This record gives sequence, structure tokens and C-alpha cells, in this order.
Amino acid sequence: MRTMNRRVTRLALALLLISVGAVQAYGQDWRTVTMSRQIQDEQTVDVEVRYGAGRLSVGPAETGTLYWIQLRYDEEVFEPVAELRGSTLRIGTESIGHRFRIGKNRTGGEMKLELARDIAMDLSMEFGAVKADIDLGGLRLTGLDIETGASQTRLVVSQPNREAMAKASLKVGAAEFTARQLGNLNASRIEVDAGLGDIDLDFTGEWQRDARVFVDMGLGALTLRFPKGLGVRLVKDTFLTSLDSEGLVKRGDAYYSLDYDEADYRVTVDVDAAFGSIRVLWVR
Repeated sequence: MRTMNRRVTRLALALLLISVGAVQAYGQDWRTVTMSRQIQDEQTVDVEVRYGAGRLSVGPAETGTLYWIQLRYDEEVFEPVAELRGSTLRIGTESIGHRFRIGKNRTGGEMKLELARDIAMDLSMEFGAVKADIDLGGLRLTGLDIETGASQTRLVVSQPNREAMAKASLKVGAAEFTARQLGNLNASRIEVDAGLGDIDLDFTGEWQRDARVFVDMGLGALTLRFPKGLGVRLVKDTFLTSLDSEGLVKRGDAYYSLDYDEADYRVTVDVDAAFGSIRVLWVR
């Protein structure tokens, strides 16, 4: 197991994010803007999404659209960003003067974002005190990196990814994080790094390859939902963490689904957790 010092540091950072997200409000100057761009000669694009606080929704754009964004923001604190340089697209908000301003409540802000479904993209998203609803279904993703702060996030991959993805990375702070249909990511490797909170991972979807999943968690409840027919191997390295291993049998140092050897696709889940609980559920 990794050292407890690392876990304590991660938990302390997560608690700091909670305190930042709870800052109270005074006056604001709100502005709403809408920006978009059509696909020209782009074949691939690296997309970087940054959003501080408020409500965030992400989904696929109409055919031929590179991005469409609508922002409601406090113009005393933030400025909108929608910039394409070479093959890198930067979207979101940026603090004015790159300073964090105490005393401003940014939860009234909102960003609605739609991204191209017609070109391959490496997608990176980073947000703080946000309530996020993200649907990546229909996008052509070659890579995925999501980093959250003190957030409530719902991620769904409603349609299969048409690109093979080497790795999806999900870094969760002090959060409630729900991911659905992760089997549609078409990823060989999924990494989930969580500080504290409730983490619910659903691995239904259209599996196209075997995969390895790594979950590193500090404090909280972890729910793993697997579709019947998927071969599952669960390896845990835990401290003061309970396991409800429904539908799994122990062989040596790991837990296996009953039909693991006959399954068309198999996933190995490595869980490293300090305090909390792990629950396994089977869904159709």
C-alpha cells in the first residue's frame, strides 16, 4: 500500500477545496456570451477545458461544428476563453489577472459546451467547485483526462467511442462522482484517483477490448457496477476498508466473476483504498 503520508496530503487538499467552494457572495456583474466555430481543415485536435465554479454541461455538437459554447460569468472575476492555436483548442474561463479572489460566490455561473463529433480529439477537462453533467457519447476520443475539485459530477458515455483510447484518467477531489457506461470509452486503461467522497463507477456499455482499471481512493464509499457477462478480476490493497463482493469468488489474492474464464472481454480492477467501503453490483 502507498504511504499514509500521501493519503493524508491528498485528503487535506480535498478538504481545502471544500472550504474554497463554500466562500460566500457579494455583488457580481454577470454577462452572457455565445461563441462557436465550424470545422475547417482540422483532422485532430487537443481540447483543453478549464472552468472554475458554477454549472457545467458538456455534450456532442452538431455535424460540422468544432465547438459551441455559451457562458454566463462574473466579468469582474473571469474572462471567457475560446482559442484555437495550431491543433490546440482552449475553452472555458480564466481568472482576471490569474488571481483567486476571496469573497466572490461563483456558483451562479454556467457554461454549456458542445464539442465536435466529426474529428478525433484528446480531451482534457479541469474544473473546481462545479456541478457538472458531461456526456461524451458520440465523440471520437483518443485520450481523456478529467480533474475535479469540490464538485458534483455526472459523467456518461452514452454511445461507443469510435477511436481506440490508450488511457482515460479521472482525478476526483472532494466530490460526489458518478460515471456511467464506461465500457463505451473503448479504453485499454482507466485510472481513477479520488480524495474523499462517494464514487460510483458503472462499466456497462459496448466493450471492444480487455481493459485494466486502477482506483486509488482516500476516504469514502466506492461502488463498482459491472454488466453480466463481463469477466471481472478484482485485486484490492486496502486499509480499514470493507468489501461487499457479490458475484465474485476468491482465487489466490484476487476475486473473480463466476464466468471470468468464458467471458469475451475481461477487465482487471486494482483498488487501493485507505478508509471506507467497496460495493460490487451486477447490472444488465
